[in-house]
Amino acid sequence: MPDILDAIDQLREGEPKPVYVFVGTETFLIERAVRLARRATVEDGVPGFNEDLFHGARSLDGASVASAAGTLPMMAAKRFVLLRHADAMSADALNNLLGYLDKPNPSTCLVITAEKINGSTKFGRASKKLRYDARALKGGAVRKFVQAEAKGRGHAIAPAAAAAIVDAVGEDLAALDDAVERLSLYVGPEGRIGTEAVDACITRVPSESIWALVDAISRQDAKTATGAANALLANREPALRILFMIARQVRTVAKMREALADGATDTEAVRIAGAPPFKARELKTAARKFTMPHLSRAFTTIAQADLLMKGSKTPAEIVLLDTVLTLCRP
Repeated sequence: MPDILDAIDQLREGEPKPVYVFVGTETFLIERAVRLARRATVEDGVPGFNEDLFHGARSLDGASVASAAGTLPMMAAKRFVLLRHADAMSADALNNLLGYLDKPNPSTCLVITAEKINGSTKFGRASKKLRYDARALKGGAVRKFVQAEAKGRGHAIAPAAAAAIVDAVGEDLAALDDAVERLSLYVGPEGRIGTEAVDACITRVPSESIWALVDAISRQDAKTATGAANALLANREPALRILFMIARQVRTVAKMREALADGATDTEAVRIAGAPPFKARELKTAARKFTMPHLSRAFTTIAQADLLMKGSKTPAEIVLLDTVLTLCRP
């Protein structure tokens, strides 16, 4: 199945196809593709004259969607028809779209969205060649997304900067898009986005501070680890956010350790761990320092801390510092 990013590129550069079926849970990319498809068909026309919106439901009949898509445009070259949540419709209702999918109206762009489509149904088989995969991006794909967003705004971006943005914001694409937009305004037209810009504009604390904390935990150096945690808190970094970043780095170390144990090269292991290549050396060092019992206990301790921060009256900062001390114990 082609990736939805392929559809987005095609919609930006060329004439929209008669039918698109976007399947997955990455709503940010789905909504971007929907906006581009609409813009390419009816944005310049009279509002409302040549577009129809349907929300999938058990009561919706595919024949109604097919009828709207088959209607000729009025005082325009194209029509736009959007069917959201097609997977909420019954199989029989979707079957009434099969004839249209086989011979779509060339003057209409029909966009269908769904989280899942059963490939064994008649509609599933008929729509297979029209589908674009919109599953949630993870790991390296998220960093590539950040780099593509920066490039699309006319900026070169350092790989370390892309990784720092993901470390700071997480993997929510809408939040990442907003972060890149703020960085674009910060560095100015055609400015290069580096880690210094990320630290100044997106994060209050350089991402390396988290690595320093995790490294101290791996050495069971309680004094350095609590000092690093206090420094992060002093910079108004939320305790729950610090815990999340510790958990994320520890998971990365665990994946690196497992990959190396399976015989992967440093380059292969860092890719499996979902980290950027320039992190290979320090990840390998961390993987050697963390024992498997240490990692297992770390995950349990972090999970317990997460529950305490969200469900107890103990201040989150106290929970965080106690967790760091626990992680540092032999």
